[in-house]
Amino acid sequence: MENMKRETVLCLFLLSVFVSGCSSSKQLHKDLPYIDVRRNYPEKEINLTDIADVTYLYLNSDDADYLYSGGIEYVTQNTIVVIDRSSGSVLFFSKEGDPKSRFNRRGRGQEEYLHANSVMYDEATDDVYITPIFADYINVYSSSGEYKRRLTLPQSNFDGQMILFDDRSIMVYDNTKTLQNVGAKFSGDRTAFTEPVDSTFFLISKTDGAVLEYIKLPSTNIDCVSVIDINGAFFGEVNYTRVRKCPDGLFLYNPGTDTIFLYGKDKSLTPYMHQKPLLSNLNPMIVMNNCMDAGRFQLMSVRPYTGDGEYSPARYYMRDKTTGEIFRQKITLPDYKKLF
Repeated sequence: MENMKRETVLCLFLLSVFVSGCSSSKQLHKDLPYIDVRRNYPEKEINLTDIADVTYLYLNSDDADYLYSGGIEYVTQNTIVVIDRSSGSVLFFSKEGDPKSRFNRRGRGQEEYLHANSVMYDEATDDVYITPIFADYINVYSSSGEYKRRLTLPQSNFDGQMILFDDRSIMVYDNTKTLQNVGAKFSGDRTAFTEPVDSTFFLISKTDGAVLEYIKLPSTNIDCVSVIDINGAFFGEVNYTRVRKCPDGLFLYNPGTDTIFLYGKDKSLTPYMHQKPLLSNLNPMIVMNNCMDAGRFQLMSVRPYTGDGEYSPARYYMRDKTTGEIFRQKITLPDYKKLF
């Protein structure tokens, strides 16, 4: 009898903890800002100079060595970094648009890169992080091209998303499992989607690439991968924005979780914003993409998910954090009559 009483008390205690946890979770979700992905929000004209400081910049490429095919890849307080996609050169310009330095380490050697897929620049240490596509490493150079070191990743990363986090670490989104599932979906193997596949973020050391910490977001078994078969070649859409810099740290996001999380500078993880309705309650699904924090405003997008590779244009919105108002932005500039 006494054992039965203890078991009953234990069950009631666990039930109360569960109910309390669910209630607090619901309350937290209830108080979060959200976007209703089903709704077509009204359009509002915004003068860009009313919400941002606008500077016109001309990158001086009169020197033939600084001609490039591509666009701006990275911006720091004093430097603009460009990758010339035709040659693989990395070019550095001042904020005034004047050439500063350049280098090209394209090749197959240990201190080279076959393709400069993405670049990050730590101006304080003059470290240039070059990430090749389909690689399990990051090479680090100076802005003049001097080879410094190699960071070895836990696995090959296809066009992975990563951001400098602090003075000792880089945040990486591991899209390896997602990419494997693109191939599995293309081949017709649906067993790949019996387990959650979209959950891994980790911090790596700027010194040697060692994993410092894994960050797990809530996982749901929702397939958000589209595959297009073009003449026997497949193209997988896995390019949701997973990690983005913000004033308070980083935004981390997996589409299936319905929620954007803030990874703070103190390494705390808290829900920041969510979508309504949940993906699991939508048929067809409409997916929220990550948001960008721009002072008083948040910029975000939503996109219908088809899964069959058909193109579905995204809808772009702004949210006024002071009023909670969400609208489709119609941006204007006094210097231009054209709206964009």
